[in-house]
Amino acid sequence: MMFSKLTRPQSIVFLCRGVHSSLGSANSVATKKTIQRPVSSEYIFEREAKYGAHNYHPLPVALEKGKGIYVWDVEGRKYFDFLSAYSAVNQGHCHPKIVNALKAQSEKLTLTSRAFYNDVLGEYEEMVTKMFNYNKVLPMNTGVEAGETACKLARKWAYTVKGIPKYKAKIIFAAGNFWGRTMSAISSSTDPSSYDGFGPFMPGFEVIPYNDLPALERALQDPNVAAFMVEPIQGEAGVVVPDQGYLTGVRDLCTKHNVLFIADEIQTGLARTGKMLAVDHENVRPDLILLGKALSGGLYPVSAVLCDDDIMLTIKPGEHGSTYGGNPLACRIAMAALEVIEEEELVKNAEIMGNILRNELMKTPSDVVTCVRGKGLLNAIVIRETKDYDAWKVCLRLRDNGLLAKPTHGDIIRLAPPLIIKEDEIRECIEIIHKTILSF
Repeated sequence: MMFSKLTRPQSIVFLCRGVHSSLGSANSVATKKTIQRPVSSEYIFEREAKYGAHNYHPLPVALEKGKGIYVWDVEGRKYFDFLSAYSAVNQGHCHPKIVNALKAQSEKLTLTSRAFYNDVLGEYEEMVTKMFNYNKVLPMNTGVEAGETACKLARKWAYTVKGIPKYKAKIIFAAGNFWGRTMSAISSSTDPSSYDGFGPFMPGFEVIPYNDLPALERALQDPNVAAFMVEPIQGEAGVVVPDQGYLTGVRDLCTKHNVLFIADEIQTGLARTGKMLAVDHENVRPDLILLGKALSGGLYPVSAVLCDDDIMLTIKPGEHGSTYGGNPLACRIAMAALEVIEEEELVKNAEIMGNILRNELMKTPSDVVTCVRGKGLLNAIVIRETKDYDAWKVCLRLRDNGLLAKPTHGDIIRLAPPLIIKEDEIRECIEIIHKTILSF
């Protein structure tokens, strides 16, 4: 797709001469009025490349507006968003209820730090703990902070409750996991692009295969294991769905060996997979739940760790925290975001629309699409790589046809629209995907 090369932004300056005062002591005054011409997509790409770190490889599209399931680029082209900011905008772009909550609270009180009480945090804590049936919540900002918090809680619990010798606690992770890019997160990663060149790594982390209960049982023989942290469906790895019964087995093994089951629901939670939490597909209750992304509807960084008192209260004042964690603005936004999920029945809609999407994707030619998988509206297709096409080229052509998606791990395209999408819209998107695949 060739982007129109519009004129680079130029400032047109008008000089208005001020009148000298009768005393002659004032110099002439020049006031500048700047008119900005529209910028092109190409200009935006070049500016980011020049001034920004090169730690991302975005699809070449420059967005300036989003509403519901749609986004528009700077030239005014309209697209279906089939990434949803990695499931952060489950409620759709700029949902009016969440935006209004942000506006109202931002004009009243935004941040107090946790040095003082505020009138919103407790209201939010009561709502979220009752909704997910846990005693306590620890509010943080980003998903990776929630993961870090869970690891600290697991270690503290290991020493004060389970009785593991000091600083001998181990946390087990599943291969293919992704929960961020901090030093702790990459220390558990099996993806060289995440960890290579950044060692030495966090001690006390061990990795076992995903979707492998015998491997987990062997790992849990070690009495120093404090926790097993796992995504119910691996998102960044390419929407890898475990066998039915895997999560039930994880729960049973963790209970048997007195090990904490930490469910990373940052991407899979909050209605994305056709259940409020992905663990609900097997009706299991982890010891800790990590939430983020759609907890704010994409308006603000909000994350949370939920667990019961026997785990949460092992951390005392001064041992963990965040300046922005639990701020009034975040809490109002999160409450509105959760209300939208319930009021608009996004759990049910994700299940119905996801079934339609997968059933239709199964009809794509198998010589191009080798696999279709997912739950709810968290789905992926695997593209057979040839000299003529690969997942990146397919995504570029999808963009040309009005739909935005992004490859992961080379040959996989994640397909995850906002959960507010309707049947006529999902069928229009299916037509775009079919048309794109058939064009190769």
